[in-house]
Amino acid sequence: MIKTFNEVLNTAKTQGMKTVAVAVAQDAPVLEAICDAKKNGIANAILIGDSEKIISIASKIGMNIEEFEIIDEKNDKKASLAAVQLVSSGRADMLMKGLVDTATFLRAVLNKEVGLRTGRQMSHVAVFEIPGYDRLIFLTDAAFNMYPELKEKIDIINNSVQVAKACGVDLPKVAAVCAVEVVNASMPATLDAAMLSKMNERGQIKGCIIDGPLGLDNALSEEAAKHKNLGGPVAGKADILLMANIEAGNAMYKCLTYTTEAKNGGLLVGTSAPVILTSRADTPETKLNSIALAALVAEFNKASQKK
Repeated sequence: MIKTFNEVLNTAKTQGMKTVAVAVAQDAPVLEAICDAKKNGIANAILIGDSEKIISIASKIGMNIEEFEIIDEKNDKKASLAAVQLVSSGRADMLMKGLVDTATFLRAVLNKEVGLRTGRQMSHVAVFEIPGYDRLIFLTDAAFNMYPELKEKIDIINNSVQVAKACGVDLPKVAAVCAVEVVNASMPATLDAAMLSKMNERGQIKGCIIDGPLGLDNALSEEAAKHKNLGGPVAGKADILLMANIEAGNAMYKCLTYTTEAKNGGLLVGTSAPVILTSRADTPETKLNSIALAALVAEFNKASQKK
């Protein structure tokens, strides 16, 4: 089981170079991340966008642009579609968003002809290496699904389980996190949590162990779980934190990012190939971590298809 981002990077290196298609690649922070990924032996890149601007930015940041293929396309919509098509056709293993607005980028991802649809709900998985914890923590969904209902939460769990397994967690422990650890008919999230737990118990959701509702404290702390007499394999030992909605997830994400020394990376999954959707506020380290995570998920998907 991978426990740190150093292990994520090292494992990605051993699995061989992947190829990432970058949509609207004329963006300095993204090109810096692509350079880092290539230097670390994790991924090569095909850069789609305004070739003159890409070459100009590459020169300013000391990037040897001759090492990368460039496809000249000045229109953002066409560049996004071209990047998606490279992935759906198998020329690239994963997709990365460059200097393009998220709505335009996602429309390309969902394109009916060349997009990366699977029929599952797409969701965001953030992965954290938190000082003091002996494992990676997978947080979902902090960025994409606003107020998911039970059906969407099943897909969100399955998507996060895929990422956890790609990181070597054989049987991920999923905590359906709520404000309280008891079912309360006035709190819909606790009802969803209880149903998800029961569905998992009956084999309707496979490949993981789900418990909930659990408070955040007794999902992460064995001591807190003991104080409330909560047993079972998940309490205090959760790998995946399924948050009730985007507000809880996003607050948790930003709290970990800005008040701790945690390292992180994130992906959009539920697609036929991993999608790297980083923020301009993300550090170069976070962007590199996200590319490495995408490489692991791409390799895991490839291995799963062969079985």
